[in-house]
Amino acid sequence: MQCLGAEHLDSAERIPTQRQWRPQIYRKCTDTAWLFLFFLFWTGLAFIMGYSVAAGATGRLLFGYDSFGNVCGKKNSPVEGAPLSGQDMTQKKHVFFMNSCNLEVKDVRLSSTVLCVSSCPEEQLDTLEEVQLFANTSGSFLCVYNLNSFNYTQIPNADLLCPRLPVPPSKSFPLFNRCIPQTPECYSLFASVLINDVDSLHRILSGIMSGRDTVLGLCILAFALSLAMMFTFRFITTLLVHIFIALIVLGLLFVCGVLWWLYYDYTNDLSIELDTERENMKCLLGFAIVSTVITAVLLILIYVLRKRIKLAVELLQVTNKAISSSPFLLLQPLWTFAILIFFWVLWVAVLLSLGTAGAAQVVEGGQVEYKPLSGIRYMWWYHLIGLIWTSEFILACQQMTVAGTVVTCYFNRNKSDPPDRPILSSLSILFCYHQGTVVKGSFLITVVRIPRAVLMYVYNTLKEKNAYTTTAINGTDFCTSAKDALTLLSKNSSHFTSVNCFGDFIIFLGKVLVVCFTVFGGLMAFNYHRVLQVWAIPLLLVAFFAYLVAHSFLSVFETVLDALFLCFAVDLETNDGSSEKPYFMDQEFLDFVKRINKLNTRAQRNKNSLTSEEGTELRPL
Repeated sequence: MQCLGAEHLDSAERIPTQRQWRPQIYRKCTDTAWLFLFFLFWTGLAFIMGYSVAAGATGRLLFGYDSFGNVCGKKNSPVEGAPLSGQDMTQKKHVFFMNSCNLEVKDVRLSSTVLCVSSCPEEQLDTLEEVQLFANTSGSFLCVYNLNSFNYTQIPNADLLCPRLPVPPSKSFPLFNRCIPQTPECYSLFASVLINDVDSLHRILSGIMSGRDTVLGLCILAFALSLAMMFTFRFITTLLVHIFIALIVLGLLFVCGVLWWLYYDYTNDLSIELDTERENMKCLLGFAIVSTVITAVLLILIYVLRKRIKLAVELLQVTNKAISSSPFLLLQPLWTFAILIFFWVLWVAVLLSLGTAGAAQVVEGGQVEYKPLSGIRYMWWYHLIGLIWTSEFILACQQMTVAGTVVTCYFNRNKSDPPDRPILSSLSILFCYHQGTVVKGSFLITVVRIPRAVLMYVYNTLKEKNAYTTTAINGTDFCTSAKDALTLLSKNSSHFTSVNCFGDFIIFLGKVLVVCFTVFGGLMAFNYHRVLQVWAIPLLLVAFFAYLVAHSFLSVFETVLDALFLCFAVDLETNDGSSEKPYFMDQEFLDFVKRINKLNTRAQRNKNSLTSEEGTELRPL
């Protein structure tokens, strides 16, 4: 008997059993190895931050510097072997080129000597006497620092230590605080040499810094629009959805029209001769084509799904009812946004420091050059991966918190007595048990986000919040949770496919609306400085920021929606509605799902009848 019992036990163990769903019964730490890996990765990021602070000099990029290693507008430390270095340039905030009309690049060096001056000469100076007078009246010395203004007209070799005559009138431009010559012939030569021969990274960074006020204003606009969209979805009605879809259609068409108009304006501008202008024109063409394709696809989808608007409104109202049981969920995007802003500011500061990391080397004439350090570009790639992975991790923490809150409220038998502090409870479970799962999920999304064109299918599978919801329910690791969620949803696909499609599409349109209006504001603002500014990259950063902000605010509704229906599937899987196993769902939610099933059944019946009529002659007897 014991042998038979043992054989029976062995055979039972060999039969694969389906994993049981255990809503909030068992907890353990999940994916701890990934949490350790994330710690090691951030150790590398911390090293890059420290290295950039030690080796970089953001001030050189922000304020400009002279030929002797002095940063304009700052008090400097001396460089060994450069006697004119280490000067106090607090009052000299402008960068002046002594030979601005005849700039040349020799061995990756500008042929002109660069000085820090207190002001740019706004009128043409034809003689050394006028240069001397300008120095005495304005306190701005345009000759080499070791030459006293009294000797401008006294020593015979003063012309070698002073700017080449005539000195053209110039004006300070917020691109490294340079004195830009205003005469057409000098301006053309100056800009073509100075801008076209600068490294692409520094052109991009200078474009960001010169348009930093515009970028900040657009980020605030994106934040305000995201808040408005969140409150719109909170109090959604059919009329609001129609107005908001009309705004999206108008916004998409308007942005496309503006992009094509700007590209046409660039192509008909005969003065385009700078790399900045050519790069802006190429990017405009790319933006216009991509936006046109996206607009066409979205308009087709809006037309196809137009009859389901009422159903989508009902779905969002059900979602809002779930949110009303824990209204502080709507505040979660605020702390997520604050953390993201802090991280992005830190990331940009490190990027600027890496862009200026270089070792000072003294060359002929006591001048100073900064040579880029070896291996710095590899640090840029590591830094970029850190941006995407950490951003995804922060957003995933929000999704996990929201999903855990929905799970806690859903699997509560007494609906009249909601659980105390479900958000804090979800946060504590996240930090105590499931940080590794969030790290693993955000890493997999990061890996497939970079080669997006190749692994789009995998990304679309992993980006769903259902794996995090399953972890919140069962306490399992990421891959196990994703597998369980996929198995359960495939069994109940009739309940979810159409419903999630409508709800997620409406929420996605909300994100598109925020990006459209932010990009339109950026196009209008950046176009005013098209010549000396590569504004295509800042505009892309603004669009990326606008989408992330809109996503962090509106993903609350997405996560609640996905978590709600996964909880419903688990409810169906573990209960049958009897008195022994009653459902956790309330009657209103059950009625809504029944209406969805009726619509799906009716649509399937119509499809089958059409198929039957078309295939009568081919049906076998």
